[in-house]
Amino acid sequence: MKLSIVATLYQSALYINEFHARATAAAIELTGGEYEIILVNDGSPDNSLDLAVKLSERDPHVIVVDLSRNFGHHKAMMTGLSIAQGERVFLIDSDLEEEPEWLLPFIRQMESETCDVVYGIQSKRKGGFFERITGVLFYGLFRVFTGIAQPNNIVTARLMSRRYVEALLLHQEREINIGGLWIITGFKQCQSIVKKHSSSPSTYSISRRFSHFVNAVTSFSSLPLVFTFYSGFVISISALIYIAYLSFRFFFIASPPSGYTSIIASIWLFSGLIIFFIGVQGIYISKVFSEVKQRPYTIIRHVYRHVQQSRGAK
Repeated sequence: MKLSIVATLYQSALYINEFHARATAAAIELTGGEYEIILVNDGSPDNSLDLAVKLSERDPHVIVVDLSRNFGHHKAMMTGLSIAQGERVFLIDSDLEEEPEWLLPFIRQMESETCDVVYGIQSKRKGGFFERITGVLFYGLFRVFTGIAQPNNIVTARLMSRRYVEALLLHQEREINIGGLWIITGFKQCQSIVKKHSSSPSTYSISRRFSHFVNAVTSFSSLPLVFTFYSGFVISISALIYIAYLSFRFFFIASPPSGYTSIIASIWLFSGLIIFFIGVQGIYISKVFSEVKQRPYTIIRHVYRHVQQSRGAK
């Protein structure tokens, strides 16, 4: 198998037929007929699964992986990659914001620059002001907290060699942040400037963006824990200095300390800091709890293949 195209489905009913047609045309131009298109249904609430199954019945190159529920975009992508058999694997979103035709320039760049990965970078992030500013903040803070040089405005679309995909799948985290895993897996990776289209509104709310950021940072860095230690150290030192100052005033200036308001404010401040620091530690403990249980990060309900391909399968 020369090529695997992997895409996830979530509210993709409007795009799936066109995506299939365009991805098929690009794959045929590149490989002739040695390719597969793997569509992972991530618990889509519309009729994406029905449409994908019909495609698999007509086209023997299409494989549909139906997950038992919605597990999340990153976990669904890893599941699709685990099933892909191609010598090269093209990962892309199915909503046509990323063009299936990028496969062709990606393969040319991979061969000319002898790299294991070619991934897309937006020259200008799509969306309005809020989406752009939150994107800048996310990537900047992610690099600061983790030390991982993830570039700004990276997209899902990427062409990968077989050895890179196998190395990527060695990561067995239950709480997956695939953007960081792409980087830390290593190998030679090359950027390709692309223009991402806006075919549908973003499903990421403010709370989901913040949750995604917290998960990304705590998955790759212990810096927040180190920060709590040094913050506690600085607070303790400042408190000792202030106590020494009050003692000096009492014994040498005869000015007893006073101020009910300042005491309440101090208690309020430090109580909040204590709760915050305990919460940070709690996040890490919850991740340890999740990893220790070793639950599968996705569960496959059914895999739909063409009848001729499914003979002899379990």
